[in-house]
Amino acid sequence: MLAERERRELLIATIADLLEGVRHVAVDASSPMPAAGAMLLRARNEREGKPPVRISILGSERHNFFTNGTVELFDCAAQGRVDAFFLGGGQIDGHGNVNLVGTGDYPTSAVRWPGSFGSAYLYHLVPRVILFREEHSPRVLVPKVDFISAAAVTPEVPRRGGPHALLTNMAVFDFDKTRGGFRLRSVHPPFSPEDIRANTGFDYEEPATIPATAQPDAATLSLLRGRIIDELAESYPTFAGSMMETA
Repeated sequence: MLAERERRELLIATIADLLEGVRHVAVDASSPMPAAGAMLLRARNEREGKPPVRISILGSERHNFFTNGTVELFDCAAQGRVDAFFLGGGQIDGHGNVNLVGTGDYPTSAVRWPGSFGSAYLYHLVPRVILFREEHSPRVLVPKVDFISAAAVTPEVPRRGGPHALLTNMAVFDFDKTRGGFRLRSVHPPFSPEDIRANTGFDYEEPATIPATAQPDAATLSLLRGRIIDELAESYPTFAGSMMETA
């Protein structure tokens, strides 16, 4: 098994790859790994002479282009000025729908979560939404969510936003907006395609040959264990400290 630090580094490097080509990434205040992935993309672009990447971490003073928090995030998304965002969920189904409300029949849900907030709005407007949930299990990845907080596909309503990919602690899936479903892209070592099938509650497509998710190279690890930890410490000091621990 990968050590915890190595597992996190693989996920962060994968997030940076999924963000390739974006110019402005917005990140929630409680999302250290998405923030680290955005920072890694920014650092990588600077090193390679590619266009600069703007990062807006809600609540951050150093890494934030917003002056009015969530209000400005919503305004910028409506104006087409946010290229990527991250959503999680207590449940995510095979059609890319997200449940942030709870399990069971609403409003008598047996288990309640924080609520939908602006998830449907951002899902509709941000072109590249990455679904990120570390737990990969049938209780999270379900055939059909109990409550739709944010719908992935709305044929009746034109939209520019929606799911780009799903990243878990076991695998990466691409989302096919035409078909309205997921396709397995790669599997994180040491897991196998059979592990993914056994732990996923919804059906999905897969290629004939399923690659392993690429491990971060030496240059990426150097950034992650140096500059990125330093930048993360401002907004996520506990997480940054855990990344410095010996694997």
